[in-house]
Amino acid sequence: MPVGIITGASKGLGRALAEALAGRGWDLVLDARGEGVLKEAATAVGRYGTRVVVLPGDVTDAGHRAALVAAARRLGGLDLLVSNASALGAEPLVRLAGLSLDGLRRALEVNVTAALGLVQEALPLLRASAAGTVIAVSSDAAAQAYETWGGYGASKAALDQLAAVLAVEEPGLRVWAVDPGDMATDLYAAAVPDDDDARPAPDTVVPAFLRLLDERPVSGRYAAPILVAGR
Repeated sequence: MPVGIITGASKGLGRALAEALAGRGWDLVLDARGEGVLKEAATAVGRYGTRVVVLPGDVTDAGHRAALVAAARRLGGLDLLVSNASALGAEPLVRLAGLSLDGLRRALEVNVTAALGLVQEALPLLRASAAGTVIAVSSDAAAQAYETWGGYGASKAALDQLAAVLAVEEPGLRVWAVDPGDMATDLYAAAVPDDDDARPAPDTVVPAFLRLLDERPVSGRYAAPILVAGR
């Protein structure tokens, strides 16, 4: 069975992706800060009959990252690492003039530093896999300038750059930065609580991630809506 680690897997895109992979026979290690909702997600994922390990904790904690990789090792190795856990830096989002520097540091720590730390911890197992893959969940805000999204966007842009360099340094792996597009998630609701426009459910973009895993295109940055549309 292939083995994957998904951070931020208690709800939203992380949970939807976990359920889809479990349905394909993947064994999974799932992480989130909230223990209760993570256990609920594990119950939903576990109905497919694969092995599911849940480890509540914060990805900024080096000990927690080590525990995630150790759990994957016990399952037999690691074929896929999905860095999905994210921090906004401010809830709701604010203009740069009012952005707390501590909030920016938190966004960078979660979205960039912790993501790299987990990759570093996981590299030996990923290199040993015949299909070692890293997915960094990005954002349109990493490439476009949107008012109030500066801190979060800067952190995701930095994550994209790390993914691009990792792809060059680790040619034996597939490394994809994936922009999932607009989704109806708790993260977006916290970012812009007054925005009531309808947005797609996270499970509608999961086919884009599955397509990447099936077709294994070259490392790079991909937009999930385009992949879902078949282009």
